[in-house]
Amino acid sequence: MGDVADKVAYFQAITGLDDPDLCAEILTAHNWDLELALSNFTSNPRAADDANASEATTSSTNPEQVETGLVVGAAGGPPGLAWKIVTLPFSIISGSLGLVSGAVGFGVWAVGGVLSYGLGMIGLNSGRNGESSSSSTRLLSVSAAVSEAMDFVACFERDFGSIRPNFVAEGFMDALQRSRNEYKLLFVYLHSPDHPDTPVFCERTLCNEDLVAFINENFVAWGGSIRASEGFKMSNSLKASRFPFCAVVMAATNQRIALLQQAEGPKSPEEMLTVLQRVIEESAPVLVTARVEAEERRNNIRLREEQDAAYRAALEADQARERQRIEEQERLEREAAEAERKRKEEEEARERAAHEAAEREAALVKIRQEKLLSLGPEPEKGPDVTQVLVRFPTGERKERRFHCTTTLQSLYDYVDSLGCLAVDNYSLVSNFPRTVYGAEKLSSSLKDAGLHPQASLFIELSS
Repeated sequence: MGDVADKVAYFQAITGLDDPDLCAEILTAHNWDLELALSNFTSNPRAADDANASEATTSSTNPEQVETGLVVGAAGGPPGLAWKIVTLPFSIISGSLGLVSGAVGFGVWAVGGVLSYGLGMIGLNSGRNGESSSSSTRLLSVSAAVSEAMDFVACFERDFGSIRPNFVAEGFMDALQRSRNEYKLLFVYLHSPDHPDTPVFCERTLCNEDLVAFINENFVAWGGSIRASEGFKMSNSLKASRFPFCAVVMAATNQRIALLQQAEGPKSPEEMLTVLQRVIEESAPVLVTARVEAEERRNNIRLREEQDAAYRAALEADQARERQRIEEQERLEREAAEAERKRKEEEEARERAAHEAAEREAALVKIRQEKLLSLGPEPEKGPDVTQVLVRFPTGERKERRFHCTTTLQSLYDYVDSLGCLAVDNYSLVSNFPRTVYGAEKLSSSLKDAGLHPQASLFIELSS
């Protein structure tokens, strides 16, 4: 990491210090060698405490807020339950959190290689029966911690049977996070395969059914072999001086753990149960409080989510109603516009029909007038004059005199000029004998048609 800001941010993330200026001063004192600064900081508790005290004097005193999980606060001194605060090695943190990169990553990989070589030189790199362990030669990385844990669980079950604590096949930091999430303490067992007391302790104590049931019920269990990288470094962090070694820890702030209890050397199942029961009893209020607070936070989050959901539902309902109102309004406007269009069309049609009817009526009036004029004046009575009576379908009668030489067309013109008929298709008919004077006889005179000197005709409408 060559960038200054990246080094400061990385140093803050690992050490948990909040003051970037203080981090910059520490890095400056180490000539910006990030690996050296982290190594000195994490391996020198006094320097870390001084840095925390300096940070407390230069920053606000707001307590650290933790949203989920169980945490024992480290600011202001150890908690009441913890008799010791342990700073985790940088490689343990980075190995579980995937923070190895750049120059620091190279340094940790190099340290891991030297450590594996050194363990092999002193004889700690061989298996229980002298065979080489593949997990010991792995360099610590994100997946290596899990691989070591899986190898430990498999070897432990192979050597001591299936009745055992449910050791999680995860790195230490992941197991610690699991204990926080489950509101339990973390039971740690560091396995020394070459110690003479280890087989008896594992067979008679650690695999005792009552002890196994109690651990599995009340703890998250993590185990590691001191032959492996993580187990070796945890034994250094917890300062294990005798084996078998067991400890009960819980998470603390700034990448640290609170050591609540440790048991070194061989112990009977009863002694271990007594120790673990006492730890559970003493830590119960803390665990219950953490669980209740987390439940309250979850309830508050759920309540906020329900309120947000109700608000969104109400908002969506309001929006739906508004959309429906707008759509209804648009529909009514469209219907009103369509009705107005139809009204105008009907009005225009009526006006057009009235105009056409007026034009037709005017044309008919003009035609009747022309036909009336074409008839000439009505002649006086005389031997050459024919008296014609016309009966209309309504019962109305009309009479007029015509010259006997007048054609039947003149009779039709006379009827048309009266304007008593609403139709144009009709015929003049006589009763006795019944004779229809149709279109073929229009050119005949009244006399030739046998209608002189008088005639009585009725109008027959054509169907």
